[in-house]
Amino acid sequence: MATGDDPILGSLGMAHLGSPKALLGKKGGRMLDEFRDFALRGSMLDMAVGIIVGAAFGRVVSSFVSDVLMPPIGLFTGHSDFSNKFINLSGHAYATLAEAKAAGAATINYGVFFNALSDFLIVAFVVFMLIRQVNRLKSEQKASVAVMRDCPFCLSAVALKATRCPHCTSTLSAA
Repeated sequence: MATGDDPILGSLGMAHLGSPKALLGKKGGRMLDEFRDFALRGSMLDMAVGIIVGAAFGRVVSSFVSDVLMPPIGLFTGHSDFSNKFINLSGHAYATLAEAKAAGAATINYGVFFNALSDFLIVAFVVFMLIRQVNRLKSEQKASVAVMRDCPFCLSAVALKATRCPHCTSTLSAA
């Protein structure tokens, strides 16, 4: 369908522009192209996906720490909730951290800090294991590349120690 031949848009008195570039005409088209190239770069998209997955993973880890890990630890330390542990600096007595915050009392919230530290350590360990695995895969890939070479006659991949090409049967010099 050619530009401007859309019957529905024509009946409404609107023109079919076809693409966003048509909106910009000659001016600004280059800037839009540069922005599109920037936004659609592989590394940019990888980073965006990583941030989104990382944020979701962070929420899962926080839930794991506060709902699965800390209750048994609290059970072993005397049925206490770590997120409610604090040191009151105001001099008044408060039963819970929520009461102290509602009263505007100065507190050191070491239980909340302990939960955040646990979150960080779990995320750091998982990231370490992920990077360790990626590095292992990269080193295996490099090792497999080093055992092959190209035949100078037919350009097929040949084992590094081969003396004859299996594809063209040419005699090869030692590597």
